[in-house]
Amino acid sequence: MPRAAVDDNKRMNLRIRPEQKAKLMRAAAIKNTDLTDFVLENALREADAVIQAAEHITLSKRDSLLVLDLLENPPEPNARLRAAAAALPRRS
Repeated sequence: MPRAAVDDNKRMNLRIRPEQKAKLMRAAAIKNTDLTDFVLENALREADAVIQAAEHITLSKRDSLLVLDLLENPPEPNARLRAAAAALPRRS
């Protein structure tokens, strides 16, 4: 289960092995930036990709056509759907 983010300050600490830090520092130097900007830029790019993948669904052409057909021609409600609708609280 994901942990909730704590937003109590503007710092973030990472524990990494010396060789990992050396590699990040070398890459930052090659990009002519500091370590914080290098790590942040790449972490944010990955975060955007993860969020994009989680929030968007890509359908095949066949599935897209099926969804459109079901929207235009919805099936009749079955007994389970009618029972679920009847169990909903009534609005006043």
